Amino acid sequence: MNTPPRQIGEFTDWESRYRSDAIDKLPWYTPEPDGDLLATLSTRAIRNGHFLDLGTGPGTQAVWLARQGFRVTGTDLSQTALESARRYAHDAGVEVTWVIDDILNTSLAGPFDWIFDRGCFHVLPPERRADYVATLHRLLAPGGLLLLKTFHVQETLMEGGPYRFDTATIEQLFSSHFQPVESRPSRFEGTLEHQPVALFTLLEPRDPRP
Repeated sequence: MNTPPRQIGEFTDWESRYRSDAIDKLPWYTPEPDGDLLATLSTRAIRNGHFLDLGTGPGTQAVWLARQGFRVTGTDLSQTALESARRYAHDAGVEVTWVIDDILNTSLAGPFDWIFDRGCFHVLPPERRADYVATLHRLLAPGGLLLLKTFHVQETLMEGGPYRFDTATIEQLFSSHFQPVESRPSRFEGTLEHQPVALFTLLEPRDPRP
């Protein structure tokens, strides 16, 4: 019997995924720093501070940031992912704080100067998006930035996968606690031959905090 195609927003258990697939074969795996992360650090002259790499997965982005001298915390739901990330950091000779954490029921206290979300928000249940927004507002330091990368509504070639967004929808979903600084189409680097169309958004927290 043929397996029906997976619908957008339908996902397997992340721990099972990391246990069953080789880390370097996962669609979102890249050993290189994310291009939008690189551009943001360069154009905004961000050279220090505490980064939260949210949904760190293989940990490649967190380790790269640690190599640049940032203090880094990497979180993920998957124990297997973090074990792999921990080995990767050890081999690279850098210190990263690894935390098993669910951002929708987080144990994190913050504050973080910068939060990088490369693929977490766009896999969350729609009914929990407001909880995510409020939590990140609490965790982000005044004057900090949320670097948010999601699938773009222009991504039409890939069947299933994460939820898709456009600039207006992101602005609306985050408007209670954040204001947009920058938004642009991009690509999700990884192991797929077709790099999915992405939306990269920079958001700064509104004050005062609750």
